Amino acid sequence: MLRSLVISPDQELAQAASRVLQEIGTINIVRYLEQYTAADEMGRVVRATAPQVAFISCESMDLVVEEIRILESLAPGIQFIGMARECDPQLLLDAMRVGMREFITMPFNPQQVYEAVSRVKELLEKRPATVETTNDIYCFLPAKAGVGASTLALNVSVAMSKLAGQNVILSDFDLNSGMMRFMLKLTNEFSVADACEHSMNMDESLWPQLVTRMGTLDVLHAGKLNPNLRVEGTQIRHLIDFLRRNYRGMVFDLSGNLERYSFEIMHECKKIFLVCTPEIPSLHLAREKFVFLRGLDLQDKVSVLVNRCQKRQVITNEQIEQILGLPVHQVFPNDYNTVHKALTVGKWVDFNSDLGKSINSFAKTLVEVRGPATAQHEVPAKRKFLDFFSGSNFGAKAS
Repeated sequence: MLRSLVISPDQELAQAASRVLQEIGTINIVRYLEQYTAADEMGRVVRATAPQVAFISCESMDLVVEEIRILESLAPGIQFIGMARECDPQLLLDAMRVGMREFITMPFNPQQVYEAVSRVKELLEKRPATVETTNDIYCFLPAKAGVGASTLALNVSVAMSKLAGQNVILSDFDLNSGMMRFMLKLTNEFSVADACEHSMNMDESLWPQLVTRMGTLDVLHAGKLNPNLRVEGTQIRHLIDFLRRNYRGMVFDLSGNLERYSFEIMHECKKIFLVCTPEIPSLHLAREKFVFLRGLDLQDKVSVLVNRCQKRQVITNEQIEQILGLPVHQVFPNDYNTVHKALTVGKWVDFNSDLGKSINSFAKTLVEVRGPATAQHEVPAKRKFLDFFSGSNFGAKAS
């Protein structure tokens, strides 16, 4: 069904059109607008609903021309169908001149309306309506609990949002042990569960109630512990589509338990940041997770982040790469005091600290990098250190 707006100050006309559109069954009216709408408000409507067709009443052609200009700039390819109480030849000519492919008048004949919609549908099949979206979607996946993935996800999100022109959403999808609500001392009663529940009909008035705005960063927390909560793949897909249209960058903090819904998120991501620490148990589980993700054909998206590194590591980066079979993307220093201070006040880390500088540098690469990722280099297969992981059939490098 075609997603459609009905824009009409004439409510009787709008209601009559709505009845016949529901009768023909090929139109899903996603929003009624009782007046011609300014660009800012229309932008919010378009990002929320991604309309393909706009039914516009033609009381004032000057206002209609401006409305069409706004909609075409926001959703290139959107089709327009004019509406009026009667068929005035001059009005019909004016409507065609401003880009309306079809024109319907009262009393609306279902067959004629159906044919008009069918012709518009054919045009949309040749040139679909598009709304600007982002592909800058990142998720943080911990190798094991306690490696600091949530700390990195939070602070990288903040750093991204502080860069020029960045509007970022951080979503906590660790639905049983999510930390964002605690880390930021959030009081919003709404959570991921509410966002998923309303994902099919999310709009620009509901969404601001679900998130906590912190400058140019919005945070959607995981809510209270609820082992019975279930999230469906269709809900995730609709939610991500909404977020793509409304944010320049998206960050997901995952639990590491590899829930089914987390696969939906990872398949949509540009990068999956597998977070580990330079310790044997953490590296072992990081490798196990990478093997599993490789089986889902997600290996090309995975990058390794090593957290809490000391200046003199017992296990070197070269050995970590040897164990995991893929390069270390970035390391972050162990800075307990800086993290502790941030948690105490419910804020992000000081970006003038060593950890903050490292996070800011990393976030800048996510914002600046456009186009295909660079190829991963091969790691020499020095087997001696892998004795720690004897019994595994995992090779020295990713296939």
